[in-house]
Amino acid sequence: MPEMPEVQGLVDFLDERLDGLAVESLELASFSVLKTFDPPPQALAGAPVDGVHRHGKFIDVDCDGIHLVVHLARAGWIRWSDELPRTVLRPGKSPIALRVRLVDGSGFDVTEAGTKKSLAAYLVRDVQDVPGIARLGPDPLAEDFTRDVFAALLAGRTTQIKGVLRDQSLIAGVGNAYSDEVLHVARLSPFAKAASLTDEQVDTLYAALRSTLSDAVAAASGKPAKELKDAKRAGMRVHGRTGEACPECGDVVREVSFADRSLQYCATCQTGGTPLADRRTSKFLK
Repeated sequence: MPEMPEVQGLVDFLDERLDGLAVESLELASFSVLKTFDPPPQALAGAPVDGVHRHGKFIDVDCDGIHLVVHLARAGWIRWSDELPRTVLRPGKSPIALRVRLVDGSGFDVTEAGTKKSLAAYLVRDVQDVPGIARLGPDPLAEDFTRDVFAALLAGRTTQIKGVLRDQSLIAGVGNAYSDEVLHVARLSPFAKAASLTDEQVDTLYAALRSTLSDAVAAASGKPAKELKDAKRAGMRVHGRTGEACPECGDVVREVSFADRSLQYCATCQTGGTPLADRRTSKFLK
């Protein structure tokens, strides 16, 4: 799933290429992907692109006050073309969900792989009309997201810290992959309770959150959209590296599997050498 660094990379990529252009048309290959009905897709015809922005994991293309907002979900992506084909999109015949065609013939497709379709697009006049954006917590790289703000967010929460980091209503933009990475850098168990962290651990986790995301955003900056996925995988320390050696201590990277996802961690670095049981509700193995 694309997370903040990759989404920021896509936003920067699109912002550079859409600068000074106008939309010719918004074409839908999946009618269910568009979650709004007013304004209609035809309202974008001829609208100049004023900028591309990010809200958490949402991409926001501002077209003269009408915002095309896209959430890529688990398997969505952006595919750019300097010259889009003139063929009519046929529903269900390709991974393309929608196409934005620009007046110079270039444009981009929003695609979604797999059979489970959860990609979502919205046309709104105010981005706060998108429910997912209205519920977003603070951006962890914002200047006003201080250590004290972070500590207040954790205080009193008995949920596992992994879940807190992934909760978009608490912290915007972090998902399964980067929460694994942040916790590895902070040397914390993903099952640690948020409210149980010491002041020193909060300091360490805050620094790990900011540095890990900042480094990942910098690594994504300037890369073409087609290279961002590989860049993300190459930069991972533990996420997606089950069975490989931990880059810090050399111990094997372990995994806990859930129904629809998994997490990766290093027992030596994060849990005092004790493996975590591979069950959704488990704690430490006895």
